[in-house]
Amino acid sequence: MRADARRNYERLLTEARTAFAEHGTDASLEDVARRAGVGIGTLYRHFPNRHALLSAVFEDAVSDLLARARELRRAPEPCTALVTWLREMVQHASEYRGLSRALMSVSRDDTSALSRCSDPIREAGGELLGRAQEAGTVRTDVAIGDLLQLTHAIALAAEASPGDAELADRLLMLTLRGLKADL
Repeated sequence: MRADARRNYERLLTEARTAFAEHGTDASLEDVARRAGVGIGTLYRHFPNRHALLSAVFEDAVSDLLARARELRRAPEPCTALVTWLREMVQHASEYRGLSRALMSVSRDDTSALSRCSDPIREAGGELLGRAQEAGTVRTDVAIGDLLQLTHAIALAAEASPGDAELADRLLMLTLRGLKADL
């Protein structure tokens, strides 16, 4: 990428992060381009659609979640590791209003640019889930795709109730109680 194109790309990412934090993932792409000091055509040359921009914005957070999953794979308690990671997933999905809805919408769409984020997350979460299932602490009929959809739904519910800071954790704990294997 040429130096000027790289600068435009970086400015677009910076402004998109700000716009998504302030207005949610439905923020105006025209506003993002204007704030970055470029035209909308430049934005679309770098990011052909909203999902491509969202994917680029969230790649750092996804990298952090993947590193955390690798770290938790070595934890002595597989179920605790899975619960910790799911909590962090809910926190991540709650960072930007609308992110949960966007992630839920691409859960089965491998053609979306957002699948670049969701596929590695699904794999990392699947490994944590598999460890907990092998340890006998999580039911074997639980699938990682279902767990991720539940975490996004929890984040979406918490987003709709900003006055209840404990809602996401309460909903996550209710969900997790249903995952436990019958001992």
